[in-house]
Amino acid sequence: MNGAIGITDLRLRFAAGTLLLEGQWKHATAAATLTPYVIWDSRVHAWRTDAMAYRLVRKQLLISGCRFDDSVPQWRPVHWPAVSLPPLRAEQKRAVSAWERTGRGVIVMPTGTGKTEVALAIMRQTAIATLVVVPVRDLMYQWQGRIREGLGLDAGIIGDGIFRPEPVCATTYDSACIHMDKLGDKFGLIIFDECHHLPGPIRRDAARMSAAPWRLGLTATPERADGRHADLDDLIGPRVYDLPLASVRGSVLAEYEVVRVPVHLSAEEQALYDRLSYQVRRYLWKRRQAEPGFSWEAWRVDACRDAEARRALHAFFKKRAIEDRAAEKLRVLEDIFKLHAGSACLVFTGSNAMARDVSRRFLIPCLLSHCKKKEHLEVLRGFGEGVYPALVANQVLDEGVDLPEVKVAVVIGGSASTKQAKQRLGRVLRRAGNARAVLYEVVCADTNEERRSRKRRDSDAYKGTRRFRDSGRPS
Repeated sequence: MNGAIGITDLRLRFAAGTLLLEGQWKHATAAATLTPYVIWDSRVHAWRTDAMAYRLVRKQLLISGCRFDDSVPQWRPVHWPAVSLPPLRAEQKRAVSAWERTGRGVIVMPTGTGKTEVALAIMRQTAIATLVVVPVRDLMYQWQGRIREGLGLDAGIIGDGIFRPEPVCATTYDSACIHMDKLGDKFGLIIFDECHHLPGPIRRDAARMSAAPWRLGLTATPERADGRHADLDDLIGPRVYDLPLASVRGSVLAEYEVVRVPVHLSAEEQALYDRLSYQVRRYLWKRRQAEPGFSWEAWRVDACRDAEARRALHAFFKKRAIEDRAAEKLRVLEDIFKLHAGSACLVFTGSNAMARDVSRRFLIPCLLSHCKKKEHLEVLRGFGEGVYPALVANQVLDEGVDLPEVKVAVVIGGSASTKQAKQRLGRVLRRAGNARAVLYEVVCADTNEERRSRKRRDSDAYKGTRRFRDSGRPS
């Protein structure tokens, strides 16, 4: 309790993902310090705000001299039974120190540089009830294992049909949104792994509904195409540490090269591609004559009610499918497999259909988002043990999940996102001796895929990309 004269008692408590400040000030000057942060809720006759404002509201109450009862923190200190963490490298120590200065913020480090070790070190030092939030179930179980190995504690699981809360827990973004109204006052530290997922319109509730005063975000690729990465400042805290990939290339991470392999559509594919392109261009020209600001979103809406829009949209996706599943890509992929015979290889596609094409053509496992946990683990184990010489996936291996050592990756499709490009490159950058990594980017020349490829290479990670001299065969 904090003493002050001229005001009645105030009560600050957690309520279903929000904070309630109950009671009444006698003087407006005392209330003025808080009214920018809270709003009056006439339904309960109390002031209300998002739970994530707990740290700020408490600070303002203390500054104003208000006497208040704070029942929000239900978190407790944690004892780590058996700490077994590797010594931190210099850049990891700098990341920990930068975060400790404020106890809030985002740490940006390339894939393979040990973001998890940084987070475990922070967990060890704070020694407070902690919730780790991740984008996918596999990563949730992976974190549970790392906490058990590094800190000797069996973390709880909330997600994948399991609700087993413990003082230290791992959960997914989706499960956190569902359960945060009950969990928001139980954890003093909340860690958002791959935190670029957080600013979405629904997933941000995982941060808004938590009262945790200590917040840590981890990512290799913070930027979002929609610009909402700016919201991370409010949801987690400012960017406190940023490790450039160039500073660890060839030292912490493997030395690597990116090789761009242009291929061409067959005569039949090109003829159909040209007809579809004309159909799409004609429709868009017609619509933009009447509506200059006609957008992709408006097109999708129109396709639900207009046959012409629907046919044009179908042509657009069929055109993308031709780019993605060009027959020449499979021939080039065969050449790359021969060139790197005996080396484990990852293949990234732009669609599930192409992933299945590659899997059938080369008799290698295919991992997609709907694969069950048991299949996922068995495939990764077989890949790590050398049972499978190669593995193909669409997006499920782009980020987060630890992979066995691999030094060859092939991208034969994907979005224009520089984020995805860096994530896929990061899959082959974990250092193992002096082995050099290589990422091949197989692209259909003279198509929109070529423009998407140029956009992906805006990242400094792709600086110095080498181009094959012919139409696909390694030279």
